[in-house]
Amino acid sequence: MSTTDVAAAQPETPEVPVPSSGYRFYVLAILILVYMLNFVDRQIIGILAAPLKAHFNMSDSQFGLLGGIAFASVYSTLAIPLAWLADRYSRVWIMTGALAVWSGFTALCGVAGSFGQLFLFRMGVGVGEAGGVAPAYSLVADYFPPHQRARALAAFAFGIPLGTAAGTLVGGLLAVAYGWQTAFIVVGLLGLLVAPLLRLTVKDPPRGGQDAARIAPPPPVAQVRPGVMHGTSRVGAITAIVMMVVAAIAAATGLVQAITAGAVSAGLTAGFGALLAGVIGISLFIARATASVVVPKKSFWLLALGAASSSVCGYGIAGWLPLFFIRSFDMTLTEVSWYYSGIALIGGIAGIWGGGMIADKLAKRGKGAYPLVPAIAFLISAPCFILAMNSAWVIEQIMPGADKAWGLTMAFLIFLIPTGLNLSWLGPITAAVQHLVPPAMRTTASALFLLMNNLLGIAVGFFYFGWMSDLLAPRFGDESLRWAIYTGMGFYVLASILLIGASRTLKKDWVD
Repeated sequence: MSTTDVAAAQPETPEVPVPSSGYRFYVLAILILVYMLNFVDRQIIGILAAPLKAHFNMSDSQFGLLGGIAFASVYSTLAIPLAWLADRYSRVWIMTGALAVWSGFTALCGVAGSFGQLFLFRMGVGVGEAGGVAPAYSLVADYFPPHQRARALAAFAFGIPLGTAAGTLVGGLLAVAYGWQTAFIVVGLLGLLVAPLLRLTVKDPPRGGQDAARIAPPPPVAQVRPGVMHGTSRVGAITAIVMMVVAAIAAATGLVQAITAGAVSAGLTAGFGALLAGVIGISLFIARATASVVVPKKSFWLLALGAASSSVCGYGIAGWLPLFFIRSFDMTLTEVSWYYSGIALIGGIAGIWGGGMIADKLAKRGKGAYPLVPAIAFLISAPCFILAMNSAWVIEQIMPGADKAWGLTMAFLIFLIPTGLNLSWLGPITAAVQHLVPPAMRTTASALFLLMNNLLGIAVGFFYFGWMSDLLAPRFGDESLRWAIYTGMGFYVLASILLIGASRTLKKDWVD
């Protein structure tokens, strides 16, 4: 037998291409830019709270629905089927389409003529953003080796403070100069311009290529059968069926309320809950193989619920602080645009990078460092937020009769601390979630994690502070938002408890 024949008889093991360091960081930069635009479109609603509430005559609760439920309901639930597709087809194509969709709907928000239209357009933004984050997590994991992954994911998360700062500054200044409609249209068009750049310059790398030995690359995702390789799909299927039963019960309850009691609003609320539960059930059924891997793991629930608890405060406070500054600090929209964008940018970048770097170093001693680092950070965040919100009173005690600028300066400096600390979880926790499943399941696992984090964090957080503000308004007036934020600090304590629990179980559930 000739040498050629021998070579032909052996199974092919195509060499896994190793991306150059320069290209790897270029891809990371593009993904950060896309994530930044994600948060520009998400945060712009917060800085435009005052003009939107005035234009559409909204209460704080209604605005909470607009920024929370309208966006998070579809953003969270559709993330799973889109991630399932991304685990099987091109992640870059899916992200490109998602970017175009959410940017287009952001632009449409600028032509909304009613609260109902704006609500639907914000749901459209959520539809697009559902396909943007989980595939990006997977791409970062496949471009960077395990020992750099938490820092790379932390760097990716820079898109949050960059987008929050840009959305706050650009959105606010455009609204002051040209109106809130123009602000929506301009930031939406920016995303449509970036979409072709993403598609044409970013390659979809081999899945798990940074985890496997170069001589034995992982099989293409089309050859991977998760349900066969990693156990049955029974757990995921049962979980999906439970959600479908919940959806049916909620739908029946809503129908009975609407017909027999004439409670149309209650019926619609139950119907909306049924729709969410149904979509979640369908999504879980689609992702039943991955769900069957993560659902039995205590670490997944502790990580997801811990992150979600922190996000109730993180997303909620980020969305409501601009209005708080206007009401309680007596600042103009222009002043808030500069002030809060600085806090979000400086504090956010420092906290995200610090969390990823510290977790990567401590994780060499034990995987429990990944959730333990943010757990400690959350315990520090709560009192710092309260102190920053009362900076004027503190300055008055130290320097009676001091100028307003002293209080604002002190508040700015103190706000940097909890703003950074409450984002420190992004690198460590998302890196840990990547290692709860095999490489071929990472995108879908990320989407399952994001389902819980965002549905609870964004939807509940944004709405909670608005609802609580309206509830406390009869007693506290314009300061009701301040007291609403105070009540939310307990979620940070809960997040810390859950993540401390995850630090004890993560080693057992870890998948290399």
